[in-house]
Amino acid sequence: MKKTLALVLALVLCLSILAGCGGSKKEAVTIKVGASPTPHAEILEQVKDVLAEQGITLEIVEYTDYVQPNEAVESGDIDANYFQHTPYMNTFNEENGTHLVSVGAIHYEPFGIYAGKTASIDALPDGASIAVPNDGSNETRALLLLQQVGLITLADGVDASSNATKHDIVDNPKNLDIQELEAAQLTNVLQDVDMAVINGNYALQGGLNAGTDALAVEDASGDGAQTYANILCVKEGNENNEAVQALLQALQSDAVKSYIEETYDGAVVAIF
Repeated sequence: MKKTLALVLALVLCLSILAGCGGSKKEAVTIKVGASPTPHAEILEQVKDVLAEQGITLEIVEYTDYVQPNEAVESGDIDANYFQHTPYMNTFNEENGTHLVSVGAIHYEPFGIYAGKTASIDALPDGASIAVPNDGSNETRALLLLQQVGLITLADGVDASSNATKHDIVDNPKNLDIQELEAAQLTNVLQDVDMAVINGNYALQGGLNAGTDALAVEDASGDGAQTYANILCVKEGNENNEAVQALLQALQSDAVKSYIEETYDGAVVAIF
């Protein structure tokens, strides 16, 4: 009887130890991240296996605009997004009362001027039409590029941190018709305007590459690269979430840097 009781107690003890060991095992988690299809979702695909080894499932949700992925992070429908730069995020917060923050910078996409009906900048006629994105930070960026190539002059004080519009142009010697349009539509209207200044991701989606197709690109030695670096973004308070930090580390890896360099021919530049 005593021997039987001892065996039962030993079995209970073993089961308790095994249960304790099982309880200490790291629980698998899923992180849902919103992204533009190109290049952001493509870059995220490169880190799925790395995260899986850590027990983290990466679910990528693609968006084709710049509003929904921020609304989804704010509401908690997704955990993070990867599509925007800090000036755009800050403007979005100010205009919408959201609480979005950057976790870290991943890459930079040079803005480019692309030919539509006119093949070169020198050939632009008086009154030529140039389409630019209509959201504050990206319109500023487009106007600064037009100033960089000598087509316009902006008011004193307009820089990468501004929210400029065409009303901030103080000199326009060619009387250019600056058409402010939604960024996602710029490649679609390119054949209807003389030129367009297009965001890097939308250019790529439209089959254009800033490194090979643009008539002019932002000066890489300027402050644009850091100011307009595309970031991993979360709702304030989630910056130190373990899965978010694991994702950031995976994105800022040598493997991702090599993938970017080999895939995008200068249209996307790693910033870490």
